[in-house]
Amino acid sequence: MTTNALDRATLTVTEENLQQMVLERQSLPAEFSEYTVAREGPLDNKTMAEHGFPGSTADKYEKAGRITGVVREFGASATLMNADGFNFVAATVTHLFDTPESVSAWMRDMFIQDFEEHVGDPISDGQTLASVEKLEPTGFFDESVALKALHKGKRGELSTTIVDFRVGRILGVAYVGAVGDHERLELATKIGISLEKSIVRVVLATV
Repeated sequence: MTTNALDRATLTVTEENLQQMVLERQSLPAEFSEYTVAREGPLDNKTMAEHGFPGSTADKYEKAGRITGVVREFGASATLMNADGFNFVAATVTHLFDTPESVSAWMRDMFIQDFEEHVGDPISDGQTLASVEKLEPTGFFDESVALKALHKGKRGELSTTIVDFRVGRILGVAYVGAVGDHERLELATKIGISLEKSIVRVVLATV
């Protein structure tokens, strides 16, 4: 299927389809097989803004073309959180936009830019966004971007590697959180490619 054909196919996707796209635990790499659901469910623009950077609003996201989303996040036991290099969380998210162009603009002008503009700023849970490193993901069908964000707080350093990719008017996101300053692009990409396949399966089933 060509990119244009897949873009057109995503026009039939509804909010209800997003839940079918995010990965179940058995679809994650083996190291996460014992992790449990830490967070899952709808991610509307209001909720997204509440958990976003300072200044984020539902209206801002709506104007960017975002309709809604779904998140499914798996976490490990809190007793392991002190082990440097330990991957404590893995998650996938699907976001539905009004057009494929809105997804591209979001990846370019919102996702990367928001992180870069808030380096040095305090964020949630007493943490500070210490640094952001842009990464180059590969292996996706269409556009993709990635970054590693380092957070510093009272409990030390935590890093999150995030991969964003586009499937028509759907934005797929995969991320891995690690204790300490560690890049997890290969692992996040592996999860992202599994999510991409799941998204395409659901999209084709709606056509």
